[in-house]
Amino acid sequence: MRHALALARRGLGNVWPNPAVGCVMVREGVVVGRGWTQPGGRPHAEAMALAQAGRAAKGATAYVTLEPCAHHGKTPPCAEALVRAGVARVVTALTDPDPRVAGRGHAILRAAGITVSEGVWEAEAREVQRGFLTRLQHGRPMLTLKLASSFDGRIATASGESQWITDAQARRHVHALRLAHDAVMVGGKTARADRPALNVRGFGPLRQPVRIVVSSRPLPDLPAEGAEHGPLWQVSGAPEAFMAELGARGLTRVFCEGGGVLAASLLRAGLVDQLIGYSAGVVLGSDGRAGIGALGLEHLADAPRFRLAEMRRIGPDIMHCWLRD
Repeated sequence: MRHALALARRGLGNVWPNPAVGCVMVREGVVVGRGWTQPGGRPHAEAMALAQAGRAAKGATAYVTLEPCAHHGKTPPCAEALVRAGVARVVTALTDPDPRVAGRGHAILRAAGITVSEGVWEAEAREVQRGFLTRLQHGRPMLTLKLASSFDGRIATASGESQWITDAQARRHVHALRLAHDAVMVGGKTARADRPALNVRGFGPLRQPVRIVVSSRPLPDLPAEGAEHGPLWQVSGAPEAFMAELGARGLTRVFCEGGGVLAASLLRAGLVDQLIGYSAGVVLGSDGRAGIGALGLEHLADAPRFRLAEMRRIGPDIMHCWLRD
């Protein structure tokens, strides 16, 4: 299952609105097939693993990070494909909360005489599927808020100079995170001031993330959609409303990179699921620009709180990841 989860992560940012799933087929202690959800959401992980396994799938055990689908869409149900292949056992990490599945996939397998084991590495699978689950359960995508700042929490000097506070290695890591999200989001002020590319660079040809600008005003002339830039969406209004709109349009994982007013509005609305910070060993002082706008807090108890999930050194900088409780 650990192997299947690693395969599932390969699909993050590439498969929306579908979940990123991994599948490993094992027969007599040997891996005979493996697969993960392909760009655009199809083929599914099980179909890829079954195709690789061929006849060796008969009598094998399939380790799948999410309950096999049970509904007919653009492709037949994966649960039925596993039955036809003669798989003897299926081990899953999560039950799919999608109303079209929600236990029906497991039921199809059991009705065919296949042994089913559930809940293996469930907590780890929930982290991989956080975006998909958030969209199904809350009607919006998972939101990651990223901030690169000085030791004293500033994102630019008083004059606005910010390139570069962190080192090139940290910036490359940011591009890897963009790659693992469906969309990159900024506020209108940032878009007009910086005209950011909001794309992934340095990883070869790939499916570029959607570019989202939150603004009710006309946007600057940004690059058109193409091989190097994803679709450009403009949204506006209350954070709860535009996040619900993004969920309705199929997005599961959004990576927010500023600015401060947008970040504050998302935090006030309780919509930030993950904070990722890059801290550099440079000090800019109180006249430097703050990364997050005013939250209007009078009491510490009212401040948004997150728990530390990861911290490590990237080049000369420190990356720290925090999850909402």
